[in-house]
Amino acid sequence: MSDGGSIFETGRSHHAMVDRLPEDPALQRRRVAINELGDAMRDLVEGAVNTEVGEEELRQAAELVRTAALSLRAKSRKLAELPSADDLLSGIRLYNPVTGDGSAFAPPLRIDVVDGVVTGTCSLGRAYEGPPTYAHGGVSATLLDQLLGYAASYAGHPGMTVRLDTYYKAPVPLLTPLRLVAEVGAVDGRRVTIEGTITTAAEPDKTLVKAVGTFLMLRPDQAARLFDQVRHPDATDPSVAHD
Repeated sequence: MSDGGSIFETGRSHHAMVDRLPEDPALQRRRVAINELGDAMRDLVEGAVNTEVGEEELRQAAELVRTAALSLRAKSRKLAELPSADDLLSGIRLYNPVTGDGSAFAPPLRIDVVDGVVTGTCSLGRAYEGPPTYAHGGVSATLLDQLLGYAASYAGHPGMTVRLDTYYKAPVPLLTPLRLVAEVGAVDGRRVTIEGTITTAAEPDKTLVKAVGTFLMLRPDQAARLFDQVRHPDATDPSVAHD
């Protein structure tokens, strides 16, 4: 692992397990197009949850969205088929609901590694609202689960979440730059414990939410049993079969 510096990981749901050769230009263009669609969908979702337009405008917007959805369904993948633009070994999961640039649900969370410390940055819009003006508590847990899992893979102990204890100290504000930090604690064989926090970027010393997660690296037989239906050559690799 890197001793210092910054490793910005855009669009990755877990740390890359291998160094890949330069991607095919056509694949790169497809990923850019997916990102553009993801940005547009996030704009749509945020507009929809904020709008106070009249009934007619709402119905017109609904019809436009249905038309767009119909065009996208013209060619769909099956449940066991991973997106053609994803790369499991490189950690690229474009539709991951937390980090995926192509996901309408993802903020998305941007992950960076500085001096071995995994950090995440994002801002949550009204689509994530729980109590008025604050994020839903489940969203905070989701963000931390993702970042802690990333920290596990970065440390060389990738695994699936087997326990996540979340402590809510103060509400997480919407429309505010957030900072998440995760550090590996104890490692016991295939089991690793990681702690993480959410703060605002402006007040990094004031913890809003804390989580302690336990992750377990799958044995080859476990990965094969869980993901043997997935049509991807790397799907049963224990180092990546956890996202």
